[in-house]
Amino acid sequence: MRTVNFSQHDHYRNAVFPSPFHARQKEHNQLREWSRWSDYLSVPAYWCADMEYFAGRNACGVFDITPMVKHLVTGPDALPYLNRLMTRDVSKIKPGRVGYSVWCNEQGRVIDDGTIFHLEEGVYRICSQEHQIDWFMTNTLGFDVNIVEDTHDVAALAVQGPTSCAILKDMGLQGIEDLTPFGLTYFDFEGTQLMVSRTGYTGDLGYELWIGPDHAERLWDRLFDAGKHRGIKAMGSDALELLRIEAGFILAGVDFLPAMEAVRPSHTRSPFELGLGWLVHFDKGVFNGRRALQEEKEKGSRFHLVKLDIDGNKPANQSFVFTKDEKFAGTVTSAMWSPSAKASIALASLEAPHGKSDSRLELQGHSPLQQ
Repeated sequence: MRTVNFSQHDHYRNAVFPSPFHARQKEHNQLREWSRWSDYLSVPAYWCADMEYFAGRNACGVFDITPMVKHLVTGPDALPYLNRLMTRDVSKIKPGRVGYSVWCNEQGRVIDDGTIFHLEEGVYRICSQEHQIDWFMTNTLGFDVNIVEDTHDVAALAVQGPTSCAILKDMGLQGIEDLTPFGLTYFDFEGTQLMVSRTGYTGDLGYELWIGPDHAERLWDRLFDAGKHRGIKAMGSDALELLRIEAGFILAGVDFLPAMEAVRPSHTRSPFELGLGWLVHFDKGVFNGRRALQEEKEKGSRFHLVKLDIDGNKPANQSFVFTKDEKFAGTVTSAMWSPSAKASIALASLEAPHGKSDSRLELQGHSPLQQ
C-alpha cells in the first residue's frame, strides 16, 4: 500500500506562507527585511547578523525552523523501507532518538541529507532541506508504508546556545538537563504536547522545539519570557549561516548540489566526497546506491571536502584553490571570518588526490562566477 497525503494547507497552490511565528517575528524584525525559505517567509537578520551570531554562541539564539521540509513515514514496513532508502542502518536509531543520514540515487550521488526522528515504534519523521515526496513515493514499491508530507502541521524553533538549557528549565521543562544529544522527549504544554529534541545546526548546546501551529505564538512568548535575563535573542538565517560554517556543517545547494537538481553528473557528490563515509553502512544489506558506493570505496573518490584555515582576515567566498605550483585543486564552497576562532575559515571541495594530506594550498581570490 502506498499513500501520500498533504496537509490542509496546499502549499502547491500558494506562493509563500507566513510562519506560525510570523506575528512575533514581525515584532522583532527591526530591519523589516524578509527572505524565502522553501514555502515560507523567513528573516535574514532581525537587527544585526553579527550580534545575533554572538547570541547563539554566548547566550541563546532562537531560529524559526518551521520551513524545514518534514515527511512522516508510518506503516508495517516503515523500517525496511527507510533502510532501503537511506545509506545508514536506520534500525540503530531507537524510539526516542534522532539520527543524521543521507540518501542517494543509484549512482551513489547524494539527493539530500537530513535528520530522522524515530518518534515511536514504526513512526518516523524525516526533516530535510528539499521537498522529497516524489522520490520517497517512487521508492515505496513493494513496501506497506504511508508517506505524509506534514511540513505545515508542525511549528518548530531551534533554541541554540550556552544558556538554552537554563532557559528551558525556567520555562518549566523539568528534567530537560537529562536529555542526551540526539535524544527527544515530550512535555505537556498548555493543553497540548511539546516535543523537544537535543539537536541543532550550530555545533553548540541546543534544542529544537516542535509543536502544533495553533500553540506557536504561546510557545514563543513563554520561551522569550523565560529567557529575558539570559540573553535570549531572535536569530536570522545570516547568523545561522555563520554558526553552521564555524561548526563545519554542510548545506545542500551550497556545499553540494542535490543529485536531482544537477544538470551535469560531475557536479554531484557522493557521501564519501562530502566527508560522510561514516554514514554508509555496507553491512546492513541492499540500499539505494550501494553498488556504486562500494565501487567508489574500492577505487577512490573524485573529490574531498576539507576544512581550511586561511591566512589573513578576508573571507574566501567563491574562491578557487590552487597548489603551490599554481595547479587548480578545487573551489571554496562556504567561507567566513570566524569571530570565535579569530580566523578566516572555509569549507572547500578539492579534486583528488588533494585533501588527503596536510600539504599547504594557495587560495586564488577570484570568484568562479566571474571567470
